[in-house]
Amino acid sequence: MSDRRRTWLLPALAPLCSAAVRVFYRFKTHGTPPAEGPVLFVANHPNSIVDAIVVAASVGRPIRFLAKATLFDEPGVGSLVRAGGAIPVYRRQDDPALTDRNARVFEAVHEALAAGDAVGIFPEGLSHSEPSLTKLRTGAARISLGASERRGIHFPIVPVGIVAREKQTFRSPCAAVVGKPVSWDDLTGRPESDVEAVRELTDRIELGLRAVTINVENLEDRRIVECAEAIYASEQGLDRSPGERVRRLRDASETLARLRDTDPDRVERLFADVESFAWTLDVLGVRPADLDRTGGLHSTVGWFLRVFGLLFVGGPIAAAGVLVFFIPYRLTDWIATRPQIRLERQSTWKLLGGAVLYIGWIVLLSVLAAVILGPKWAIAAAVGLPILALATQFVRDRWRQARVQARRYLLLRRKGRVRERLLEQRARLAGSLEQLRRDADPAN
Repeated sequence: MSDRRRTWLLPALAPLCSAAVRVFYRFKTHGTPPAEGPVLFVANHPNSIVDAIVVAASVGRPIRFLAKATLFDEPGVGSLVRAGGAIPVYRRQDDPALTDRNARVFEAVHEALAAGDAVGIFPEGLSHSEPSLTKLRTGAARISLGASERRGIHFPIVPVGIVAREKQTFRSPCAAVVGKPVSWDDLTGRPESDVEAVRELTDRIELGLRAVTINVENLEDRRIVECAEAIYASEQGLDRSPGERVRRLRDASETLARLRDTDPDRVERLFADVESFAWTLDVLGVRPADLDRTGGLHSTVGWFLRVFGLLFVGGPIAAAGVLVFFIPYRLTDWIATRPQIRLERQSTWKLLGGAVLYIGWIVLLSVLAAVILGPKWAIAAAVGLPILALATQFVRDRWRQARVQARRYLLLRRKGRVRERLLEQRARLAGSLEQLRRDADPAN
């Protein structure tokens, strides 16, 4: 069988992954990846197989991933992995006796790059839930140097940062930040056996990944740093795009690490103030930027019209969708949250397992419609039920937004003194954060 027939899913991988990730997450991308020619994409790995789906969606072109060989043996998943053009990697922790096959794996990657393909790799090796990048493996560097030496090709190594705080939660925010290519022109031609070159390129890849990811010492730090960034950005009116937000979070994390060594008491005091402010906003159900959005008469009338539209048009649709899909929805959640399923694998079980369950449920209902009501009703069910599922999700998202807007309006518009005190506190905290940043800047 030809490679093209074996990898039948590869040409459709990017649009399918984009659709899947936008159904599961509220997904945004930032940055412009190379649209053609050979490229090696390197990404952090917080979320098992879903990370490959996120990267494929963000690069927008066919991409072949290096995947652990054990995935190829898993029922269902193995067939999809092969069809998507993945290349197996034999890890020592899976089976030490098979690691000698990796020489052929590297050759397969070199061939793909020489053919102008995009290749994706996760240099951390294992998916994890740590608050920072783990130690990078040398595979990406060795692949790049080997392809340069043996095939005489040079290509960009492009970092992709996956940022998802509640990665296991359906319809939670997720962003993919495509960074600047890693500079390695001066290493071109040096062999993959050159330990110094491999170490140097691995370090540069790590720097590239750190520039597009959030790295803190612990999860509690990340929550506070994210709140501090939101306070500062809303007070200063800064760009809230994913790339700019990640850059500020990276700078804040580095500032925190430096000042913890030189002035830990000051950092802890400011952290306590930020945490107190964050707790108050959580109780009120608003974010720092919401304090600027009280809404006038025009926006309030518009909001009421949208809510009534959702109530009379979307309400019955959502109710029908929840009723029809209650069983696969609850079953997906139950399967994914079993104790033996690690946190970093829950989204994979929800996305892929949910897709199987929903498709199976639609097929079952269509068959029942054919048996009970006839072929026309079966066709109507097969066409209409997926539309109903998507419409239900759309309406539920809009209801969530409407509830947030209503809460914000009632709490901040009607309780002006509360809003004024919160604005004063936000301004004070933003000033303290700016002073902290200046004191930590070595150039000052």
